[in-house]
Amino acid sequence: MELASVIRLLLLSAIWGSSFLFMRIAAPVLGPAMLIELRVGFAALFLLVVGYFLKKKLQLMQHWRHYFILGFFNSALPFLLLAYAAQTLSASLLSILNATASIWGAIISALWLRQALPMKKVCGLLIGVVGVAILVGFDNASLEPGAKLAIAASIGAAVCYGIASSYAHSAKSVEPFANAHGGMWASTILVLPTLLFFPVVETPSSNLLLSVVFLGVVCSGVAYLLYYRLISDVGASSALTVTFLIPIFGIFWGSVILQESIGWSTVVGTMVILLGTALVTGFSPRQVFAARKSKLR
Repeated sequence: MELASVIRLLLLSAIWGSSFLFMRIAAPVLGPAMLIELRVGFAALFLLVVGYFLKKKLQLMQHWRHYFILGFFNSALPFLLLAYAAQTLSASLLSILNATASIWGAIISALWLRQALPMKKVCGLLIGVVGVAILVGFDNASLEPGAKLAIAASIGAAVCYGIASSYAHSAKSVEPFANAHGGMWASTILVLPTLLFFPVVETPSSNLLLSVVFLGVVCSGVAYLLYYRLISDVGASSALTVTFLIPIFGIFWGSVILQESIGWSTVVGTMVILLGTALVTGFSPRQVFAARKSKLR
């Protein structure tokens, strides 16, 4: 992997890892609905500007149903679930639970294609479940009021990402940038009615609003552009490495900015979940670099 791609990978991991930090800060103030409406709205506006300069068209009349399905499972619902969970759970715990998305993606893909899961993937799933059990069973945050529902919401968000990845893979006729752009506009519309059920808790400060702008423009808009550039440069298998790095940055940001404690269960649970994810997805660093070396030849 070239140095430029490594830098993009680390930058993307740091950005997506920081999204849990900003949700943890903003969700208790704005509530989940307003936070996510602003997040997807700012992301949609940013991608609109980028699309204008790149001369990228959405072809709304042809693909509007696709954008709404993708927007619902890839942004609107998982973002709302994570924002709801962020009112209770730490940024570290949110980022680690989110790492199970690859496991759910592999399972849903197998069900989608009606294919039996190989024993290796079944073992990976069981290991991932054990990792989640270690993580939440020995974490003091799981004892807080509403924590169990928040944990279920976080895992639900990961399941949504698995559904979205399987659906997007089956809809190859739409280019990646259009998926990101159209999905964000659809999410903006879909999240709007939820504002009636989750009112703003208190008036946000200007610094908090800047954090929300960063969450939308950088953690959603810019991150998507980086991710699709990585897929183009190094392939999907190498880009998958971001799944393993996001929890590391999520834990780092939570520890440095919010002074969240890192216990043994956090470290062990994370490692077990990532091991299960590697088995389910078939990810192997050796294969990634071997594929990259053959590509250079």
